[in-house]
Amino acid sequence: MSRDLTALSQRVNAALIANGGTVCAAESCTGGLLLSTLTDCAGSSAYVEGGVVSYSNVAKMRILGVGEDTLMAHGAVSGEVAAEMAGGAQALFGADYALSVTGIAGPGGGTAEKPVGLTFIGLAGPDGLLRVERRVWDRDRIGNKVASAEAALEMLLHSLRD
Repeated sequence: MSRDLTALSQRVNAALIANGGTVCAAESCTGGLLLSTLTDCAGSSAYVEGGVVSYSNVAKMRILGVGEDTLMAHGAVSGEVAAEMAGGAQALFGADYALSVTGIAGPGGGTAEKPVGLTFIGLAGPDGLLRVERRVWDRDRIGNKVASAEAALEMLLHSLRD
């Protein structure tokens, strides 16, 4: 793990412990990296409820309750799917906060409309969906995954500080 990702994870750890909040994750393109990063910190069992790697559309629908109509209308890599993934994970695990990540890590799979590196990150909080952010990374596959995990942790950290 990168030094930046480790330091960010430690700041999230401290904020979650200070706030007494819990978190879960629903990941697609990051393949479990986000949750792995969260659990790299000692004491993470106090706030990590669990996570799902829902790489396929079937998993997104069956496990997280993402609507087939949402997938058909917007595609798996969309803000709408990221929002439903976060809400589904929050319902599944009962966590205060749920992060979701869906995107195209690359190097293939991109189109003119949805290029490699396109990622949507969702955050649901105690009062429901807080926000979804659209990002486009220009790194290699691993770099895109790391950048997505960092952005998700930053989003959570900002929400914990507000």
